[in-house]
Order: sequence, then structure tokens, then C-alpha cells
Amino acid sequence: MNSFASVVQCIYYLQNFIMIRDRSHAAGITLWLAMLGVASAQNVPADMDTPPFSTLYKWKQVDFDFPTPRHRRLALTTGKYVPANVLPLGLEVWGSRVWVTIPAWRKGIPATLATLPRAGGLPSPTLKPYPDWNFHRAFSDTNNCSGLTSVFRINADTCGRLWVLDSGQIDSQDDPKQLCPPSIVVFDLYTDQMIARYTIPKKYVLQDSLFSNILVDTRTSDCSDLHLYIADTWRFGLIVFREHDQRFWRFTHPLFYPDPLASNFTLHGLNFQWTDGIFGLALTPFDPLEERVLFFHAMSSHREFYVSTAVLRDPLRVNDSSSEFKILGESRGLFGQSSASALDRRGVMYYGLVTRDSIGCWDTKKPYLKQTTGVVARNTETLIFPNDIKVDQEQKQSLWVISNRLPMYQAGPLDPDDYNFRIMYADIEEAVRGSVCDPNSLLSHESNLFKRGRLP
Repeated sequence: MNSFASVVQCIYYLQNFIMIRDRSHAAGITLWLAMLGVASAQNVPADMDTPPFSTLYKWKQVDFDFPTPRHRRLALTTGKYVPANVLPLGLEVWGSRVWVTIPAWRKGIPATLATLPRAGGLPSPTLKPYPDWNFHRAFSDTNNCSGLTSVFRINADTCGRLWVLDSGQIDSQDDPKQLCPPSIVVFDLYTDQMIARYTIPKKYVLQDSLFSNILVDTRTSDCSDLHLYIADTWRFGLIVFREHDQRFWRFTHPLFYPDPLASNFTLHGLNFQWTDGIFGLALTPFDPLEERVLFFHAMSSHREFYVSTAVLRDPLRVNDSSSEFKILGESRGLFGQSSASALDRRGVMYYGLVTRDSIGCWDTKKPYLKQTTGVVARNTETLIFPNDIKVDQEQKQSLWVISNRLPMYQAGPLDPDDYNFRIMYADIEEAVRGSVCDPNSLLSHESNLFKRGRLP
């Protein structure tokens, strides 16, 4: 073994020792390794305070990569950039980048979609508007609907395209204005060029509709069969879009509605009432022998529901499918309201428990019961309102979470001296290892409930 390799091996053992003794020193050792070129920058988190998660980035307030310092000063002076009003909401991870959405809920949002390096390094970097400043309202025509207006959530397909859900509405928290029709904007992630825009038909946009979530469903290598599922949280509908003929249709069902008994929220002493309907959407992994299942839930609910995607992908079933939407297992119990959800390739579901400062989990091969649902992480500081959750498409998958203290933001200004926003990641195997959600845990001998046709 040469001397350099010996040094690296010694550092490796030192890093592992320090990580066990003091996680705060581990990042410094790993940064040293990265500078030597023997460690990935991905391993340089901002902190490791929420095991099994590492914090890739954290912010007290979010700043942007303005073209010049003069542009930044101009944006501050004119009110195009108000740091206290910027709230990152959704995320997606693809390749070497992380995408973040920043809805224009209040004045002073200079860009509504941005990217960050997946490599990490700086704890609180500036956000780079995506694909560039020309698509955003800070330095462009505010009445031009050819760019991006207010992006809620995004989802990347397996063919390298980013599907962007743009509500078209600004100042939603103060004085709502519908500047542009709600639409889906598509970008090629290899070239960062916009390749399509699909406007949601007026007949499916109800008064006060809020399209809050978007999920891609494709099963072919060329994505030629792609469908989208879009949640209308305030008017309790699920819109389906089929790409090959650019057709939309809308499902409605009582299970999309909020539960009045779950509409009262309490978070860190703040009490508020939300009547938010269908919100969380998660798909079972693709299996050529089995139809995919869509799990869904309202934000204001303690329950999970499901439906076969064979129903959703057939527009003829819009008025002939009431019995196909079903209740899943048991209630999550008091304070069981959940935000976004996602599944990994093993069929493990992850979801944000917004009033418990937690990330929940469930192995979908097991019954949905209180004793078969678990907790990946709980932290009363770093996981205050876990808002969006994604599982990336890497061969070795990671779970990603963004927490943003949304209810506190809505109630009043966030503390500018506190870390309010975090992006965290964890290896999916480590996230549930040894827990009831681990596919290798004791209950995994049960055969797949989907295939047995008795999903609880």
C-alpha cells in the first residue's frame, strides 16, 4: 500500500470514529477528504442533527443568485425581492442538481423555481433561478405568461424532463391575483430548454382551485405512455393529463374532501384551521405484471386511501368509478395529518407528519395498521413542518425532505436569526433499517397484499 493510500485509510478510520463521537466534527473531516479528492462533496452536509438524515442545505432567509449586486439592490429597493416573504416549498432531485419551488404567495418573490448543486458544500447557498432569469418576474414583463408565475411542485420523469405545476396566481396570502391560467410547463433537463406548455382547461379549474401537487406515471423507456396526476386541494378534485393526445379529465370523490375532525391543527403552540383536501400522492413501483396503485390523502385527514391507476388512466371511468376509491387500513390517529408522500422501488412509503415534526413510513407489503407504520425521524427543531418528500431515481436511492415552517410563515414573519428552511437526505436502506418499515423485518414473510387482492 502506498503512503498516500495509507494516509487516506487513516483519515477514513478517523472520520468514522469522530462521526460516532461527535457528528459536528465529521463534516469538517469529510470536507478535508473532499479537498484531497478522495471523498464526494455529497458527503459534506450542513449538519447531521437529524439522523438518519443529513442536512444538505439550511437557510435563515433565502437569497438568490442575482445577475449583479446592482440587480439585487434594485430588486430590494423596488420590492421585487423581500427576503422575509421567500418560502421554499417543493423539491425534486435529478442528476447533479436539486430543484426548489418558491410560490409567489406574497410580494417580493423574484424567482419561483431555482436550482442548487446536489454536491453540497456551502450551508446556505444562493438559489439559481431556473432555467434563467428571463423566465421569472423580477426582471421581465409581469403580464407575460410565457414564463413562470408561481410554481408549487415539480416532478421529473425517467426520460429527463421536468414537469412543472404553475398555479398562475400571485399574492395568494394577501390579495390573490390570477395573472395566468394554471398550466404545466415541461423542461428538457439535458438542455434546460422549455419544450412544452399545457394549459389546464377552464372547465376543470373551479373557483378557488388550488393545484398543489403533481405526479408522473410512465411505464415505458421512452415515456410515450406518460400520464400526470394533479391534486386540486381546495376544490377536492384529481385531474389526469395524458401526454400523447394532450387530453385532460377530472375525477371527483368524497374521499378527496377534508375530514372536519382533522381540520384543527396545533404546531408548537400555534393553532390553526385548514380545510385542505386531496394533497399527498404516491405511486407503487412499476411491475409489468401488476397495475400500479395510487395512494392519496387529504392534508386535513388522518386516513390514507387508494385507487388503481387503471381507473384513473381511463377517461370513460370519470362518472363510473365511485366504488374504486377505497379506504386503506387504520387511521394514523390523532395528529396524523400528513403532507406529501413518496414510495421507493422496494415499495416503502414515506410521508410527512406535519404536526408531529416527523417523517413516517410504511412497507406497502404489510397491512396499513398503527403497529406496522413507523417513524424515520423526529426532530422538534429541524423537522418543523416537513412539506415535500421525494425519492430520487438513482440506482442507490435516497429519500429527500424539505421542511419550511409554513404555518409560522403564514401567521407572521419567521425569525430571521433562526434556521427556518432545510433540505435533508437519507439513504433509503438506512432510513428504515431494523424498523417495522424495513422490507426485511419480521412481517415481510407476508405475501404482497396487492397480488392477493385484499389490500386492507
